[in-house]
Amino acid sequence: MNKAACPTGNPEDKRIADPGVPAPEWTRTILDSITDGVFTVDADFRVTFFNRAAERITEIPAEEALGRPCCEVFRASVCETACVLRHTMETGRPVVDRPVAILNASNREVPISVSTALLKDKHGRTVGGVETFRDLTVVEKLRQEIHKRYRFGDILSKAPAMQKLFAILPEIAQSESTVLIQGESGTGKEVLARTLHSLSRRSKGPFVAVNCGALPDTLLESELFGHVAGAFTDAKKSRAGRFAMAQGGTLFLDEIGDVSPALQVRLLRVLEEKVYEPLGSSRSLKADVRIIAASNKDLSQLVEEGIFRKDLYYRVNVVKLWLPPLAQRREDIPLLVEHFIDRFNRLQGKKILGLSPEALQVFMRHDWPGNIRELENAIEHAFILCRNGWILPDHLPEHLQKEVRGFQPLQGWTLQEIEKRAIWEALERNNWKRMATARELGIDKNTLRRKIRRYGLEALQPSGNTMPPLERD
Repeated sequence: MNKAACPTGNPEDKRIADPGVPAPEWTRTILDSITDGVFTVDADFRVTFFNRAAERITEIPAEEALGRPCCEVFRASVCETACVLRHTMETGRPVVDRPVAILNASNREVPISVSTALLKDKHGRTVGGVETFRDLTVVEKLRQEIHKRYRFGDILSKAPAMQKLFAILPEIAQSESTVLIQGESGTGKEVLARTLHSLSRRSKGPFVAVNCGALPDTLLESELFGHVAGAFTDAKKSRAGRFAMAQGGTLFLDEIGDVSPALQVRLLRVLEEKVYEPLGSSRSLKADVRIIAASNKDLSQLVEEGIFRKDLYYRVNVVKLWLPPLAQRREDIPLLVEHFIDRFNRLQGKKILGLSPEALQVFMRHDWPGNIRELENAIEHAFILCRNGWILPDHLPEHLQKEVRGFQPLQGWTLQEIEKRAIWEALERNNWKRMATARELGIDKNTLRRKIRRYGLEALQPSGNTMPPLERD
């Protein structure tokens, strides 16, 4: 390497080639002293500078990196398909703190965040690009530790209501009491039931689920209790029911509110006496089964309407657990999105990085009437259309794309106006419980109290109010 090719004037310096911009000695010293990796490329994307942090993070010496295509050196998850540096070189727009992953020289995946910018000569002509990157290994480990705090079995949530539920689940799981799980369709009632089973003393036994609303009454009775040969037409041989299959384990009765009054009587006897008879049999069988029931209907309301037996309701409702809809735990949306993206990446062998800010905004604004099931389906739909990189609004289901087209950005709003509305919406979601609101917003309760006073939010009623138009200062 000759002196002309080394802008520092030091032929012994093997960590920098000519990027088209002079780099004095003090500039190189500064770049070598920082902990972030820095490299530059020329117009052909060949590495022209590689600082010491870049060597450390990639485990590649500068002399091996210089002159090579940056994709061969960097080996990032986006190099071949969604190169951030190429994006900046082609559009002139910088990228800031984009999370990606690289493979270092030891073939170990290293999580990093990258930022890019153009390099121009004194005439303003683009001669290359610069990329800085930060090792997020420690941050990723911390994120995983925090992620564990928000995980209970297969349930993910950091919402205050769910955290309270997590605190009592171990005791409930260890008991033999019947559990009633109530919540809207798609909130994860079966997932919660499986978690209770896995934490119980019956975890080595079977977990058997049956949807009581999916079968007509005659078939459901046979499905639950079984039948003997000749019990009805076409019953040519005996068949064990779900109670027998769940012996020693847990039987999950989903949508128990759809069970007919006649079958409710038989279920009541099983819960009271722990015995049942298969259809067509006079011999009682012992039911060594724990019952977990679930319903998306309010069973107490069904009791008042005379649709559901009061005595069965009290037998089922020994321990009641309520799963809030996703619209009441919006802080869980990013957590669940990350979970489903990781899951589909493993299943489909893809490397989708996540939701773009625009797509995440759509997710945070949507009411999710189908709850977690709808969110999972939306991610799966996006995986079909998104080959790699980031999920964009165009990759989302049609009904979510309509929300994108109908969304009007907050043009002309000040930061204070946006903050005022965000605080009011958080207070509404948490029923004006300030401690829960402060936790959701990630601020101290005293800070929340001052902001409520500053924005005059105390004048608003805790419920039934509409946020008034934000006034300009």
